[in-house]
Amino acid sequence: MKLLVVGSVAFDAIETPFGKTDKILGGAATYIGITSSILGVKSGIVSVVGGDFPQEHLNMFTNRGVNIEGIEIVKEGKTFFWSGKYHNDLNTRDTLATEVNVLENFDPKIPNSMQDAEILVLGNLHPGVQLSVLEKMNNRPKLVILDTMNFWMNTAWDILMEMIAKTDVITINDEEARQLSGEYSLVKAAKKIHAMGPKYVIIKKGEHGALLFHDSNVFAIPALPLEDVFDPTGAGDTFAGGFAAYLAKKGKFDFETMKSALIVGSAMASFTVEKFGTERIEEVNESDMFSRLRQFKELTTFDVELQ
Repeated sequence: MKLLVVGSVAFDAIETPFGKTDKILGGAATYIGITSSILGVKSGIVSVVGGDFPQEHLNMFTNRGVNIEGIEIVKEGKTFFWSGKYHNDLNTRDTLATEVNVLENFDPKIPNSMQDAEILVLGNLHPGVQLSVLEKMNNRPKLVILDTMNFWMNTAWDILMEMIAKTDVITINDEEARQLSGEYSLVKAAKKIHAMGPKYVIIKKGEHGALLFHDSNVFAIPALPLEDVFDPTGAGDTFAGGFAAYLAKKGKFDFETMKSALIVGSAMASFTVEKFGTERIEEVNESDMFSRLRQFKELTTFDVELQ
């Protein structure tokens, strides 16, 4: 199945307790595109960058088989830029700078070559922009996966509710799930969000793993314990990329397949945090992925005898 990703291709500047970077490649669509290529899935990116965006990054996508016909280049504009500083626990961060630049007037254009994509991943953008993508597709994709955040809950509630109602899978973190639902219990929160429209609700809990909800079914996975965690930026997007790409590869959207997709997503995200930006995930190949999946299996498989 083809996978279409609509989201940011951007620059990040990151500081953690382990070091700092100048401007490096970032953006939700970037991580999702790279991750899908590792799984051998045909994907395309719809985004916008400025004239300051290096050709070498575009070549990287092309070399990985990622369709970039939908990446608009505004030659006189500047690429979206975010800078942040993580605290010692790496779970909290301060935003030092956000320069929206060309993303401010982003009007997604779906290339004909990606109009037949069966899976659509809508990265964290204004819900009005996300809705416009669905309207521009000749046919509704078989699966629509949505990412959003508390900022849109605070500033664009009504249109966000309209977007969520058209969504099959929503991925948010625990704080966002509580805000969206008004419930502290994540089980109750998932039920309320499920009633808003999505068939599947994924609640990410960072270093504590993730939860998948579907009707009365719940599936939980841990995060893989790692020796080195340098930079959590992009981990959630890599997670979404692994999740969506696995579904595209299998061509099935039932609960059991979603469970496996959740594990693949978490495994891929565990690579991203090991170095700054996209550096680590760009190194990963299929063999690395299978090795890490085996680690996950060993971490979560056990036998219990009840007498």
